[in-house]
Amino acid sequence: MRARTLPLARLRLNGRSPATRRALAVAAAVSLGTGLLAGCADDGDGGSGSSSGDSEGKTTITLGLFGTQGFKEAGLYAEYEKLNPDIKIAETVVERNENYYPALVNRLTSNSGLQDIQAVEVGNIAEVTATQADKLTDLSKVEGVDKSKWLEWKWQQATTKDGQTIGLGTDVGPMAICYRKDLFEEAGLPTDRAEVGKLWEGSWDKFVEVGRDFQEKAPEGTTFLDSPGGLINAILSGESEKFYDASGEVIYKSNPAVKDAFDLTAAAAEDGLTGNQTQFQPAWDTTIANSKFAAVSCPPWMLGYIKGKSKPEAAGQWDVASAPKPGNWGGTFLAVPKSGKNPEEAAKLAAWLTAPEQQAKLFAKQGSFPSAPGAYELPEVTDAKNEMTGDAPIGQIFAEAAEQIPTQVIGPKDQIVQQGLTDNGVILVTQGKSPAEAWENATKTIDNNLDK
Repeated sequence: MRARTLPLARLRLNGRSPATRRALAVAAAVSLGTGLLAGCADDGDGGSGSSSGDSEGKTTITLGLFGTQGFKEAGLYAEYEKLNPDIKIAETVVERNENYYPALVNRLTSNSGLQDIQAVEVGNIAEVTATQADKLTDLSKVEGVDKSKWLEWKWQQATTKDGQTIGLGTDVGPMAICYRKDLFEEAGLPTDRAEVGKLWEGSWDKFVEVGRDFQEKAPEGTTFLDSPGGLINAILSGESEKFYDASGEVIYKSNPAVKDAFDLTAAAAEDGLTGNQTQFQPAWDTTIANSKFAAVSCPPWMLGYIKGKSKPEAAGQWDVASAPKPGNWGGTFLAVPKSGKNPEEAAKLAAWLTAPEQQAKLFAKQGSFPSAPGAYELPEVTDAKNEMTGDAPIGQIFAEAAEQIPTQVIGPKDQIVQQGLTDNGVILVTQGKSPAEAWENATKTIDNNLDK
């Protein structure tokens, strides 16, 4: 699942949640799966091609994934193989999408070396849809696929102007805040999730003020938030326009919402309210294990990271409160390259993995919130609990958040802009740069990468 950073060809996101995670409706008895990776992690080229069969005479379907998608952990591969004894499933996983996506683009461009199924992050789906659709199977024509089973805006994100749908949505990322009840209590803050949510309701400025209150009495060695990158991403996840406008023009430097989010995050970092780590890196993992921060921007898939990187004694210490404003961070699609060795069987598997029943199971195991509304009424979602967050009704919390997500304009190079603001921008404030210097470095890096 995923260090979710994104580029796309311009598309609009509707406010509800895809997998109701990247806006969520949640599943029963969540025992979030382990670890960041779902198989053999490799930041290299991600493997090559697919095998049409094995020594047992079975057809092997290969998947190229990034982060922890959770299909294996949720037992979905094993279930599908049992239903289809002539099929064997193998996955290759790259931890960070920043490493995975460039290799995928290269392979799509050359139309070679592709897995039977390739995951595409929401931030990249518009670009892939606009520039690579001719290399990918139109999944709307696959037996059993019905567009009405997905959130309408999620379906449209992977659909070309002429109606070809090149990806089936797995999940969405409705925004919440996960927090440590024990650390909040030590700092004199309320711990009840409803009371916590009211502290910052309606305003990220209020959220940062709560961070200042926490920091005054913070347990030694802890910060309010895990990282500046997580904060700015959460703030921007609720903006209708952020990096591009509806006409497709790059507006990130002139958009007040982006600069305001950057300035607020930089101020929080400058005041020592955030850790000094980049999310999804080994040093950041350690801060989770050692309980070094009290809160984190938390779409449903973040629960998988918390589970995978925490020590056993952290179970039950976390809770989930509403975010200051609704937003969507994340969401993935499964695409089937035409040049794969088993495109027909791969398309069947992609359709099965993204059906409401499987999305509900995935949420129950990994915290990936369904993009199929039909999953929201299933017990895996309605009764969902998570061992890290105790009795918190996470399904209900994320479902409510999902209903409020605003429609967003997504651009083809959103990932470049987002990563520039985080990894080349606000993080620098924790290293001694002024907010102005960090903004200058971020915009210079982004413009260079955008060839502006």
